[in-house]
Amino acid sequence: MKKKLYIIGMLLIVLSATFYCFAGSHEDTITVAEDVLSGVQGESSVSARADGRVLVAYFSVPETDGVDASSGASRVVSDGKVLGNTQYVATVIREATGGDLFEIKTVRTYPGSHKALIDAAKEEIDSGARPKLATHIENLKDYDVIFIGFPNWWYDMPMPLYTFFDEYDFSGKTIVLFCTHGGSRFSGAIKTIRELEKGATVLDGYAVSRDRVADSKDGILKWLEKIGMKK
Repeated sequence: MKKKLYIIGMLLIVLSATFYCFAGSHEDTITVAEDVLSGVQGESSVSARADGRVLVAYFSVPETDGVDASSGASRVVSDGKVLGNTQYVATVIREATGGDLFEIKTVRTYPGSHKALIDAAKEEIDSGARPKLATHIENLKDYDVIFIGFPNWWYDMPMPLYTFFDEYDFSGKTIVLFCTHGGSRFSGAIKTIRELEKGATVLDGYAVSRDRVADSKDGILKWLEKIGMKK
């Protein structure tokens, strides 16, 4: 009898451990909305802000096909204005840091409907496209800290961001990343950006779930204060 109880007890322990591991491996697809991550080489703050100016660059494509923002569309309503999710986060960062705002725009106009947009994004990824940019930073030398934000498309940064990093050399600057996502946070984008910009200090940054963007301001401000960038 004691042997049977021991065996049952061991089975329960194994099942509990298995369930725990399974739940943990799916954490980013369930409830994770915002997360402050550690910085490159152990850095989690901007240690050399100096007196240089801050630039907040972002790429954002708000959906325009009538899907309500609360149902997970890539947009949010702020002060009566419809903004893309990443655009909204960028405006919060700009206001809190006193930086300049720069929108990464492409010559191509992306579809406004959800399915057409994700299909277009997949086509660009599969073909390794480098979409032509319509906007350009004219005075990059004036900035020491560059915030760069984008939505997670197909477990990567959008292809226009590859064009963006091809165009500029951020050596000697601090790059602070932020993204909006549907559960995958940055995926492999941070590693990719560090490989593309070897001369820059690239912090891991901040990821915001698309379902929580409208309520993300307080979390963003706390993160900026933590890394020493809130004015």
